[in-house]
Amino acid sequence: MNKKLNSILLIIGIAVVAAVMLIGYTMYVNGIDHPQLEITVNNKRYGVYDLDEDRTIKINDTNICEIQDGEVSMTWADCPDQICVNSVSISSSGGSIVCMPNMVVLRIINADDSGSDTPDSIAG
Repeated sequence: MNKKLNSILLIIGIAVVAAVMLIGYTMYVNGIDHPQLEITVNNKRYGVYDLDEDRTIKINDTNICEIQDGEVSMTWADCPDQICVNSVSISSSGGSIVCMPNMVVLRIINADDSGSDTPDSIAG
């Protein structure tokens, strides 16, 4: 009987932890008021772009990404493995796409966290 009680308590404990994690994730995702795409190249900010404007962005001579209907995808890369091109699109709910060979990172950020740069600024 004691083992049965312990098993039930363990299951309840796991369910509570899972619920807390789900609530935390939901709050994080819903906390993005104004999602933007941040592009970094070699750990330096390349640019920040609003997701509500469809556009194609050429990243140096190595990658091309596209914002379409609030979703971001890597449409071309000169790297041999093409993992970034075959990655699932990212959107306002978060996510990132990484091109390791070219050190390009696409990630969704909240406009409030974008720092002092203005949207659509390009450095470099």
